Amino acid sequence: MKIVETADAPAAIGPYSQALLVNNLVFTSGQIPLKPDGEMVQGGVREQTHQVFANLEAVLKEAGSSLDQVIKATVFIKDMNSFAEINEIYSEYFHTHKPARSCVEAARLPKDALIEIECIALVKSLS
Repeated sequence: MKIVETADAPAAIGPYSQALLVNNLVFTSGQIPLKPDGEMVQGGVREQTHQVFANLEAVLKEAGSSLDQVIKATVFIKDMNSFAEINEIYSEYFHTHKPARSCVEAARLPKDALIEIECIALVKSLS
């Protein structure tokens, strides 16, 4: 088991890692719309969703993976009324590759984020 850390995504805001690499799988922690410096991105669910994906891409890259290697994603949203807009943005990142997914409405997310996404992905190559 190896801890994955990158300065290109926000540091963990609690007692957890950005991701863990176990054999040929990477398990990311939930990413919220914080910039790498820890500041919350300005804007609504659209801007927040793009930042979450930027964070996921950075963590996955550090682990030797990428979005096209994701096998399962879990999406937590503050308001199910945002589902269609989030799906539109989600499909920009998963346009041909469509991993398994769960999406649930959460009463409250860390830092009052509107969205949080975690994923499990394959590692392209073990080094």
